[in-house]
Amino acid sequence: MQYDKTLGNRIFNIVNYSLLLIIAIVCVLPFVYVLAVSFTSPSEVAKGGLILFPKEWSLSAYKYIFSTDTLLRSLGVSIYITVVGTIINLVFTALMAYPLAKSKLRGRQTILLAVLFTMLFSGGMIPTYFVVKGLHLTNTLWSLMIPSAISAFNLIVLKNFFQQIPDGLEDSAKIDGCNDMGVLFRIVLPLSMPAMATFALFYSVTHWNQFFNAILYINDNGKWPIQVLLREIIMLAQSRIGDSGFDEAEIQPLTIRMAVIVFATLPILLVYPFLQKHFTKGVLLGSVKG
Repeated sequence: MQYDKTLGNRIFNIVNYSLLLIIAIVCVLPFVYVLAVSFTSPSEVAKGGLILFPKEWSLSAYKYIFSTDTLLRSLGVSIYITVVGTIINLVFTALMAYPLAKSKLRGRQTILLAVLFTMLFSGGMIPTYFVVKGLHLTNTLWSLMIPSAISAFNLIVLKNFFQQIPDGLEDSAKIDGCNDMGVLFRIVLPLSMPAMATFALFYSVTHWNQFFNAILYINDNGKWPIQVLLREIIMLAQSRIGDSGFDEAEIQPLTIRMAVIVFATLPILLVYPFLQKHFTKGVLLGSVKG
């Protein structure tokens, strides 16, 4: 009987690991393909077929996207709105989630219903544009950060996380002379670092991928984030209009697209390993209690 059980476990493990391996390969292959094509010569890409390892290495795609002097400026814009926008998101989300976690707050249920309402319905693109314009935020970087200062979903999860912190800790801090803001910044937030790191990742990815809002609100191409500029570079490559130092043999739209994907994805991938250990823990802890 013990032999059958052991044999069944072995079969289960083999099947389980095989399925996980297949799923992992399916998930990784697109990334390998994108990276390989970005480093492959245009002539080799023009032949077609699946490329998982470059036969003819070339940096022409990266030379092309770096041929514009506005690339580093747009990269700086994206880094700015990602860092500053994430800080704004975390501060405003925490400041709203903490009082909502207290059952003694007057009008708490009404505010929560209003927050939940925004998860299901929104004003729409045109009313939002008029609000941004009425606040004189158009053509400024604030238009990419202020309108999305608080995510309703992240707010609810963080509120639930704050509710799990024992009230005794807060009472002890108040006995020692802390006010509500002191309790929040000295007790609650240090205990909530897994959740805060998780939401920092969520918010930073959102800001880094700013595209549509930048097209709507930003008219000055000197304030374009990296995603918008890379789109323009792709369009130029597809129309064969680019730097005069590049001819058609050196420009392959597919390699340009893949190089753009690598360049736009790499910075945020470098941030993820530092927050990975908090990611699952932060989300699960905030989703247990309603």
